[in-house]
Amino acid sequence: RCLFNYDTTLVATGSVDRTAKIWDRRNLKESFHLEHEDEVLDLAFDSVGARLAAAEGNGHVQVWDVKKNAELLFCLSGHTCEVSKVCFSPGGGQLLTASSDGTARLWSARDGKALQILDGHTDEVFSCAFSYTGETILTASKDKTCRLWKME
Repeated sequence: RCLFNYDTTLVATGSVDRTAKIWDRRNLKESFHLEHEDEVLDLAFDSVGARLAAAEGNGHVQVWDVKKNAELLFCLSGHTCEVSKVCFSPGGGQLLTASSDGTARLWSARDGKALQILDGHTDEVFSCAFSYTGETILTASKDKTCRLWKME
């Protein structure tokens, strides 16, 4: 997985070698090397490019402050299978994760506390997204359905 931050000055890459790396796009040099417990399946920057969330094959998500020497802020733990998708809400206050355990979960992006479990799919949830206002969540599953969820 690879992606740019909001102003395209940084590139993040995630790999099956259990690392995520932050690269300076201007000089193509590695800025930070972030070790993980399992393969990195997805990455997401927050809307200002200050935090990076990295979804792992073991069901965890590590959240890093990439403006402060890549400090690990917290680890999200609650899924029982791999996390295939992670994203920040438009305002950056929440994180959303989709997992092979058949659930999506909503978390506080400030402290990593679990806010809501979106349970209703009958198979793996492989994708999730916030609406532009952040008030509605969309999930997609291998059960051949997409679901809309209102924020509680």
